Amino acid sequence: MISTLSKKHSFDGVYDSQKVFRLILEAMSHPARVVNINEYADKLFGEAPVFLSVAMTLLDNEVSFNACDNQVLADEIISLTLAKQDEVNDSDFIFVNDLNYKEYAIANAKSGTLSDPHKSAMVVIQDDFESSCRMTLSGPGIDGQITVQTTQTVKDAVSLRDAQNYEYPQGIDLIFISSIGELLAIPRLVMQMGDINED
Repeated sequence: MISTLSKKHSFDGVYDSQKVFRLILEAMSHPARVVNINEYADKLFGEAPVFLSVAMTLLDNEVSFNACDNQVLADEIISLTLAKQDEVNDSDFIFVNDLNYKEYAIANAKSGTLSDPHKSAMVVIQDDFESSCRMTLSGPGIDGQITVQTTQTVKDAVSLRDAQNYEYPQGIDLIFISSIGELLAIPRLVMQMGDINED
């Protein structure tokens, strides 16, 4: 499958990557806003096309990643991006398409340093985007506070991240994607405020 993957996909490494990057940037600039990258993910084949579209946009041979024991996905990412597979705690990008690995990935992801907070990991997590609760967020890109309808996966992941008690401005970026290309981001300096009960 790996040998045919690069021959079958029609994802353009320049133009489609630029379009996906703009959508990811929109999501990062507007925390909890949902964008959709399915138009571009549909041009890829393999274990998880949506993950692959993000990987092809953000990874190259100068960064490292971990696919949380999904070696099929890891092999496809290597084939398409030439990125280096590494341990979770040393990886620049962590792909979690099995939620059993969510807590481990967040707890062990590198959070940058005080002098280089940008040298932190981005954790990309599979989600179904079925809203079941609310969450109040504050931080860059948000005017004061916002309360949003969200999924239990997003809320749990943000809570797990906040529980790490990173020293400002350290932290990790979270991206959530669904199998149909929905994507939202919670950047590292955006925090959950209090606890909003489910509707």
